[in-house]
Amino acid sequence: MSANDPYIVPGLVRGLAALRSFTPERPEQGLPEIAKSLGITRSAAFRTIHTLVSEGYLLEVPGKSKYRLGPQVLGLSYGFLASRELLEVANKPLEALRDSIDWSTHLGVLDARHVLYLIRFPATDGLSSLVHVGSRLPAAQTAMGRLLLAHRTEREIRKALELRPKSELDAALANRAHDLQRETVVHQGQFESGLCSVAAPVRDMSGSVVAAVSATKYTQDLDEDVTRQTIAAAQAISRGLGAAV
Repeated sequence: MSANDPYIVPGLVRGLAALRSFTPERPEQGLPEIAKSLGITRSAAFRTIHTLVSEGYLLEVPGKSKYRLGPQVLGLSYGFLASRELLEVANKPLEALRDSIDWSTHLGVLDARHVLYLIRFPATDGLSSLVHVGSRLPAAQTAMGRLLLAHRTEREIRKALELRPKSELDAALANRAHDLQRETVVHQGQFESGLCSVAAPVRDMSGSVVAAVSATKYTQDLDEDVTRQTIAAAQAISRGLGAAV
């Protein structure tokens, strides 16, 4: 940063430097480590960290006095991830999943209070996929969206749904407590009558849930093999992103 450039915003530069200090080797850091990395006092670093946490770029690690990168960082890099690594890694496993079970398969990411669909492989019946690439559906009402919301903090969920009816927020928080205890989220007709959907998480190299995959079909029966293969596809994508699963 040039000290003579009057248009540079020092606080913004410091915040970006704080985010860059998190690496695969250092996925979690405490206040002293961040302050040392930035070469500033702890009090100055605290203000930077507090701002990044309030905006969702850093998350507090439960039970520790440490922080890790938050979901808003993915939002900043969405264009890169969506156009390259995430889609490249996910395409083959999702296509293979569709071919194996003949359910429609999808990949989605959280976009504020919506789930954004990035990949779609329709089943041969032509009926089991209601969305197209680029579609945005209410996250709280879909299996993938519920799964993605479950891996956000209560504060983030409240912020995402702050303009929605209180009943929707209450349901999302109740679902979060339930969904975090399970490996998948299953919908049986909640979004569309007769449509069954099972969603599983996709993790990056830090272990954070950055996307979800789903398999959907008009059926009353969810075979255990469909669930098993959906989880396996999500894990294959996660490994391609560097996650240890």
